[in-house]
Amino acid sequence: MQNLSHLSETDELAQFAMTLADTTDVMAMTYFRKPLDIESKSDHSPVTQADRAIEAEMRRQITQAYPAHGILGEEQDSARLDASHIWVIDPIDGTKSFLSGMPTFGTLIACRAHGVLELGVISIPPTGERWTGQRGKPTVLNGVPCQTSGRTTLAEAILYTTSPDSFDASGLTRFETLSQKVAMRRFGGDCYGYGLLASGHVDLLVEMNLQPYDYMALVPVVEGAGGVITDWTGQPLTLASEGRVIAAASAALHAEAIAVLKSNAQAR
Repeated sequence: MQNLSHLSETDELAQFAMTLADTTDVMAMTYFRKPLDIESKSDHSPVTQADRAIEAEMRRQITQAYPAHGILGEEQDSARLDASHIWVIDPIDGTKSFLSGMPTFGTLIACRAHGVLELGVISIPPTGERWTGQRGKPTVLNGVPCQTSGRTTLAEAILYTTSPDSFDASGLTRFETLSQKVAMRRFGGDCYGYGLLASGHVDLLVEMNLQPYDYMALVPVVEGAGGVITDWTGQPLTLASEGRVIAAASAALHAEAIAVLKSNAQAR
């Protein structure tokens, strides 16, 4: 590991996360669009040897650099979640995209220190795009500051969700009601959509049934670009959140979308 002693703790963690993402990018591309062994996990979601190999290497590097830190990942059991620092990682966010050859999957890396989310990374290996959000600093795309569109109304917003299949019946009804009020809706993207929101191309994302490793890294990226990301009731996302996520390009747009989701829920 390089000498980072001259950096603040947050900057040191961010530098390490960059090194980690460099490794995962290379590994992911060695597997991408190659024959893969696909298995189904207990929740019927797919997993490949790429997911497992990349997470194993991420865990190895984290443990080597920070042996006292905890790790919460998708493919292996959590470790030391009572530690002062917890890394939340997803080796391939968008496995279905990955195994079907779509270049919209990414690696997610987040670090929480003393209960505060310090940084988040969305790295997209096929495109070479990497969004980094760090507490107290603007989000950057490949080192250049970026910001959301700032759109404030549903009528002008571009709405995305990864797949309608991720919603339960009630959630899908609420999403459909919201969809009727926006300028455009599109599907797909996984974590890529949140990077596009941070860069001003997408205005609103609504999803459910996500896990902490799916959303924790997104929070610093979206917030550092001027956006808002919470659960569907407007509460901050935590390791204990139920996985209903909404991200918006502005506080006003977020509030309008939340009002629609709440109104539709109360009407049922």
